[in-house]
Amino acid sequence: MRKISLLFVCLSMAAWAGRAENERLKAAATVLNEIMAIDDKAIPQDLFAKAQCAIIVPGAKKAGFIFGGKYGRGFAACRMPDGKGWTGPVGVRIEGGTFGLQIGGAEVDIVMLVMNQSGMERLLRSKFTLGADATGAAGPVGRSTSAQTDATMRAEILSWSRSRGVFGGLTLQGTTMRDDRSVDETLYGAGVDRRDVLRGKRNVPPAAQELISLLNKYSAYGNK
Repeated sequence: MRKISLLFVCLSMAAWAGRAENERLKAAATVLNEIMAIDDKAIPQDLFAKAQCAIIVPGAKKAGFIFGGKYGRGFAACRMPDGKGWTGPVGVRIEGGTFGLQIGGAEVDIVMLVMNQSGMERLLRSKFTLGADATGAAGPVGRSTSAQTDATMRAEILSWSRSRGVFGGLTLQGTTMRDDRSVDETLYGAGVDRRDVLRGKRNVPPAAQELISLLNKYSAYGNK
């Protein structure tokens, strides 16, 4: 009887974790779609077209989980090795840094674009810190931006935030990004290697299809 009860508890926890990740994936897709629909003040599409990876951390209210002033959970996905389409997402956690002070503890959605191969290599690690291990900068807004700006020329990772309906570039210096292994195992199974996922060796989970479709949509500018 105890074994049956323990199995029931394990199955219930797995089902709850699956629902939680599905909701967070849905929230990430909603955040990306709403931000990119902002007239003249969205993430410039030419930057999106050049990005190697994207990281989306949806806010507390949309995702239904607690978001402290200096902590959040979201997803990262990268371009397929051939440059056509995007990989399945992996879980990420962000913590520390200065963004808690900048947003005043309010609910916040965060989007980051990894702009080059060296930035992508940082993402493949289990942990890195912006400003120490990777260069970061607040991203510009608008329909397009010159490829010769300091931000796009020097930063490995550009970042933006939306809080109380206000969207703009955000500096995340000192913020640490870690892998979220429990999320990855919920999406892909025990023992999954996040590097395989971000290199396109795993199929996109059904719950992530909407998010990946939007990444394809908004980065299509560079494939025309």
